[in-house]
Amino acid sequence: MEAFELLMQGLSTATLPSNLLAALIGALLGTIVGILPGLGPSTTVALLIPVTFSVSPESGLIMMTAVYCGAMYGGSLTSILLKVPGEASSVMTAIDGYELAKKGKAGPALAISAIGSFIGGTFSVILLMIIAIPLSKFALKFGPTEYMAIMLFALILSVTLIGNSIIKGVLSLALGIGVAVIGTDLQSGVTRNTLGIAHLTDGIDVIVAIIGVFGIGEVLHFLATRKQGQSDKRLSITGKLMPSKQDFKHTAAPIGRGSIIGFLSGLLPGSGSTLGSFIAYSVEKRFSKKPETFGKGALEGVASAETANNSATGGALVPLLTLGIPGSGTTAVLLGALMMYGIQPGPQLMTEQPVLVWAVIASLYISNIVLLILNLPMIRFFVKILDIPTRVLMPLILVFALIGAFSINNSINDIWLVLIFGLLGLFMRVVGLSPAIFILALVLGDQMEQSLRQSLIISKGSLIQFVTSPISLTLLIIAFGLLAYDVIKRFKSQSTGEYKSIE
Repeated sequence: MEAFELLMQGLSTATLPSNLLAALIGALLGTIVGILPGLGPSTTVALLIPVTFSVSPESGLIMMTAVYCGAMYGGSLTSILLKVPGEASSVMTAIDGYELAKKGKAGPALAISAIGSFIGGTFSVILLMIIAIPLSKFALKFGPTEYMAIMLFALILSVTLIGNSIIKGVLSLALGIGVAVIGTDLQSGVTRNTLGIAHLTDGIDVIVAIIGVFGIGEVLHFLATRKQGQSDKRLSITGKLMPSKQDFKHTAAPIGRGSIIGFLSGLLPGSGSTLGSFIAYSVEKRFSKKPETFGKGALEGVASAETANNSATGGALVPLLTLGIPGSGTTAVLLGALMMYGIQPGPQLMTEQPVLVWAVIASLYISNIVLLILNLPMIRFFVKILDIPTRVLMPLILVFALIGAFSINNSINDIWLVLIFGLLGLFMRVVGLSPAIFILALVLGDQMEQSLRQSLIISKGSLIQFVTSPISLTLLIIAFGLLAYDVIKRFKSQSTGEYKSIE
């Protein structure tokens, strides 16, 4: 009852005209930011901090959290329509979303993405309101050993479920980790695999790799596979722009599972939304009666990944509001904003600043509603992109990708890097490697190395802690159990052709 009263008080604050305007501006700005590769919600929120000093802390934080929510949805637009993910967390949406767009079903894909985002975001806010404190205490039990185990779990899950070949999945994973370790070793200060290039001493920016492998790679693949005399038009939109009853029926369970997985992954500091979208997609493929459709235009894949992506936003706010620990890059910036306002995040925040905290929580409800109302009617305009002739669209994607890459660090070197990753993306498509697994390994590689080192330092070089920790042991048993099950099943099914060989 107390939580309900506080929520009502928060709603009364969040629905003040100035705060509603802040939520609207933030949601619009966030959507635009999500569409533009390279900018990202954390950068935008950081740029907004000086602007928000002229308004109340409530309005400033409401605008910044609305940007966070809007950016998560905005990334799905270019992922589905152009296969250019604006964030690492949008990679899984691009896999099936773009295939649906090529089949003329961009409308249902965008609609399910918007609805899944709304449900996932709303679900995460409800859980944030109800069980934030107990969950944050459980998340504190995750040390370096547990983080290493959950990241290894995500990688093994992706190898067994995302790709059609385990060996090619492992090769994609190894390639991603190899790229992830390029740069300066944070512990020893020694540069690794930089080839003497100064720009690589800080490592490879994940967004540069994503834009190159998916955006530039798609353009190069189109040019390489285009047949002489092929039509210069994209596939036109077929059927209705909105999902059918059958579509809603098929995506209801994926949205539900994605909401839970996304929220739980958001609790973990680091790449919560990225991990959540990958795990949700992999789990959905495992549950699906038609796993062979994933990667070829499965609406369930879009629903699960995008729902988890947005549900992670509420999860990431749990450790921030209850413990003062940021759960993502954006919440780290929000932590700085709170401190600049003279507010100290931590266990006492919800009791010392209840009006502020519950106004922010209530504004998340409002932001999700605003995003749904704004974006559903816009679908008919978004899909018009697919009517642009390919001779115009492909150069636009190329320019769009190059601008996005340059905007990350304002460096011409990133343009050369994004072109190199474009060639790598083309190579991966030709030989059958998985760009999605490569990106996941790239995102998690550096964090895995740090977690492994910290774990070994704590245990004085012993690996026994990976089996003595209940959480770690459980995750590893599930991961390697799934891997063994998948290998055995593929061997048994080779004769029927149901599964491809592990090779």
